[in-house]
Amino acid sequence: MASPAALTSPEAYADAVATAVRAAAAYYADGDTPLGDDEYDALVRAVEAYEREHPDEALPESPTGKVAGGAVVGDVPHSAPMLSLDNVFSAEELESWAAGLERRLGRPAAAWCVEPKLDGLAVAARYRAGRLTQMLTRGDGLAGEDITHAADAVLGLPAQLVEPLDVELRGEVLLTHEQFEQANAVRTAHGATPFAHPRSGAAGTLRAKDRPYRVELTFFAYDALGLPGLPGVPGLDHADLLARLADLGVNTAATTDAAPRRCATLAEAQQRIDEIAALRASLPFGIDGVVVKADAVADQDEAGSGSRAPRWAVARKLQAQHKVTRLLAVEWNVGRTGIIAPRAVLEPVVIDGVTVTYATLHNPADIERRGLMIGDQVFVYRAGDVIPRVEAPLADQRTGSEEPIVFPEVCPRCGDAIDTSEQRWRCVRGRGCQAVASVIYAAGRDQLDIEGLGGTRAVQLVETGLVADIADLFTLTKEQLLTLDRMGETSADNLLAAIETARSRPLNRVFCGLGIRGTGRTMSRRIAAHFGSMAAIRAANAEALAGVDGIGAEKAAVIVAELADVAPLLDKLAAHGIGTAVTEPTAPAAASSAEAAAEGPLTGESVVVTGAMTGALADLSRNAMNELIERAGGKASSSVSKRTTLLVAGEKAGSKRAKAEELGIRIVTPEEFAVLVADQLDLS
Repeated sequence: MASPAALTSPEAYADAVATAVRAAAAYYADGDTPLGDDEYDALVRAVEAYEREHPDEALPESPTGKVAGGAVVGDVPHSAPMLSLDNVFSAEELESWAAGLERRLGRPAAAWCVEPKLDGLAVAARYRAGRLTQMLTRGDGLAGEDITHAADAVLGLPAQLVEPLDVELRGEVLLTHEQFEQANAVRTAHGATPFAHPRSGAAGTLRAKDRPYRVELTFFAYDALGLPGLPGVPGLDHADLLARLADLGVNTAATTDAAPRRCATLAEAQQRIDEIAALRASLPFGIDGVVVKADAVADQDEAGSGSRAPRWAVARKLQAQHKVTRLLAVEWNVGRTGIIAPRAVLEPVVIDGVTVTYATLHNPADIERRGLMIGDQVFVYRAGDVIPRVEAPLADQRTGSEEPIVFPEVCPRCGDAIDTSEQRWRCVRGRGCQAVASVIYAAGRDQLDIEGLGGTRAVQLVETGLVADIADLFTLTKEQLLTLDRMGETSADNLLAAIETARSRPLNRVFCGLGIRGTGRTMSRRIAAHFGSMAAIRAANAEALAGVDGIGAEKAAVIVAELADVAPLLDKLAAHGIGTAVTEPTAPAAASSAEAAAEGPLTGESVVVTGAMTGALADLSRNAMNELIERAGGKASSSVSKRTTLLVAGEKAGSKRAKAEELGIRIVTPEEFAVLVADQLDLS
């Protein structure tokens, strides 16, 4: 890797810190960062160099010396700090790091252990008497986020160890290439957006709840606390520790071609690094480096750790793989909420066996910062080894025939003005610009559920001017519908009947149909239950919205802004009596959560639904099942845990049923459940 560009002023340093903080926040939230690994590493190194030269000017928000760049926090304390790794970028830097470790020890390291640096999310998995009880993200290294709900979908992380030990495993959870393809096939089948790349998919999956589908991930252990688990038994050297974990039934990288290897000398370690790097393209999962560790536990104990990273281990980072191709054009695409996003059209190039013809350009500021021109030869690489991204142009290879990239002066979708006040440009019409997409989404089964209003009809209604937004659906007449191509009287009557039925949809479905950023089906139900009416939701400020379970301050601010944006639409819906029903809010006052919960046959129950529903429940989607559970006073969940009190197990229930049986949780059939909630079955 080339040396990072020097920061020559306090202003340049402050800009670099801000950019690094934003990139780290995106990376550790869902893996979808605006900077590639190489860019981020170079930026942080430049920040570190400036701070060494100007220690009095170091900003408190600087990412240096912090786990995860200071980007994330958690609320469950770790039993021992869960640290990051320092990085080196060349054989020479690795030699320098190893020499520093040996100076600290006062002697050569006994041996080294070399293993792949997996490109996933670091987690801690706690076992009591051999049973998995809790799984946490790394968070800020001192405390993490509880993601135990996702544990049953993680392969290689057994629910029960071979021996009844109290131990905490530490490792990486990721999507293998095969799991990534399977996950996107499942998401597409359910109408969800495909994951951008495996790391963001793993991050999103571990944090997701109440999904109507299952995404499997894989765990690789690289450390453990509490082994061998017997008082007075000395700790294990690292290679022996990994072997011990495998004996307990835990997955490690030992089963892969990039298996950890004990090396007697640093020269052997360097050779193993080269071997793993050469295997990179053929491995079934992504790696972004190779980890070198002092193998002897005595060396580790004596070297100790800093506030951010252990002194006895380092990551030898590998450059993001890239190719050179030509930038042919830039397309400007408009999303459902009016965001205008540039996309690079490339001369096809094969990267890691994948033919890349398009790449992200993020926003106009990103294009200007890179100084790109149409016709440029450009570096293209797959950030995280997956997302195609255009990097810097090869300016010295320009021929003079290159042309400037023309930014749109009006919205490329509707021709209206563009709001350029933020980095991400947006059509001033917002959702109105993509009325077809908004109408299709709102008419979906889990929103207003307007049967017969699919893509073709939505396009006709919008392009003929009959519908500008979802409120206009409720003004349509039979005479208007009969003017549409291939619309007969029976079809018109059926569509009008479906629209009329949609008038009585409950508040949560109407709210979900608005497509407010930061909300979805589950969150829409929580918001509707919390406030009880659309008027109360609209009157709520960010602080009030943050009081809803699962909404923090940041998301609350987004929702408030979105509600202001759709205010005219809400006025139109209210005028037609849509979403105006009022219920008793469940927001806690002096009452406890149990007293505030709706009374019903499932009051106090935490319910998980798995398998195919039959009988009276056969036609209900997972979302409808969750609504039914909540109408009956229960809490719907997507994963089986110790907090689960009831499992509804349909056909092909699979692992969730097995786990429920193991935990002694009550299990009922769909038919038995239907009898239990018979009074709440009408979800119309």
